Amino acid sequence: MSDEPDNTEGAAGPPAHLSHLSGMDLVRRTLEEARGAARQQGKNVGHGRSAPPPRRVAGGGRRRWSGPGPDGRDPQLFGNVTNELARSRGWSNRVAQGAVFGRWRSVVGDQIAAHASPTSLHEGVLTVSAESTAWATQLRLVQSQLLAKIAAAVGDGVVTSLKIQGPVGPSWQKGRYSVRGRGPRDTYG
Repeated sequence: MSDEPDNTEGAAGPPAHLSHLSGMDLVRRTLEEARGAARQQGKNVGHGRSAPPPRRVAGGGRRRWSGPGPDGRDPQLFGNVTNELARSRGWSNRVAQGAVFGRWRSVVGDQIAAHASPTSLHEGVLTVSAESTAWATQLRLVQSQLLAKIAAAVGDGVVTSLKIQGPVGPSWQKGRYSVRGRGPRDTYG
């Protein structure tokens, strides 16, 4: 017979030599004993911080084992995946430029968005078209605040300056070709 206490009453409680421990202390002590027993049998037992070595599977591939921590194979948030894709393919700047147009109302507010809209973004210059000359003048007065809001929303350096335009008058040009001149007047003859 062995000198160890007999624990034949099932899973009703811890072994007698561990009965004075409770909670995490009991778990740690039991784990240490299990590791010690595995080491005596010649098994390589770690501390749970590394994954087991990969093993060969059918088809010549290697299977990687996941550990208790985060892993690249875990489910990811869609936004994180798309940001990583854009970064890896060099699209980050283009995505940020598109965000200026897509998030215009939330960046500048409902009142400004109702009277002005972005029309183009080229080499950091955002062209904004206002519905009236009064709104164009007002936007020119708050241009620095708009630039700060845009930079906070989509990142620094995406928009470096604003080109604010008022409404465009009617064009008398018809067709592909035109002749320079004074254009129509109040009389045609």
